[in-house]
Amino acid sequence: MSDKNVHKAGFTSSGITQGSLASSMMSHEARESGGGVRSGGPTSTLQEMGAKGTTHSSGYTSSGISSGSLASNRMSQEARSHGGGTPRGGTTSTVQSISMGGKGGRR
Repeated sequence: MSDKNVHKAGFTSSGITQGSLASSMMSHEARESGGGVRSGGPTSTLQEMGAKGTTHSSGYTSSGISSGSLASNRMSQEARSHGGGTPRGGTTSTVQSISMGGKGGRR
């Protein structure tokens, strides 16, 4: 289910779908960073997972983040760098939201 939601949002093996949530996210992230999409950010992370179909196996599931997974490690790392919580609009919250069929967390 989580890979299906990521593809539905426009993150596919053929790239980001024009006019999709994915293209909107990419545009927004590029404007915020001065013209590029950073490696490890929400857009690049989702695109990598969408292209490979690895959202669920990475630990971002429709039931939440799997314990001991890559997703839980990234969540812990992000929480440490933000003083104990994962920020709304950050990579963890955005990837998890979209993998569950949401629209991601906008800042």
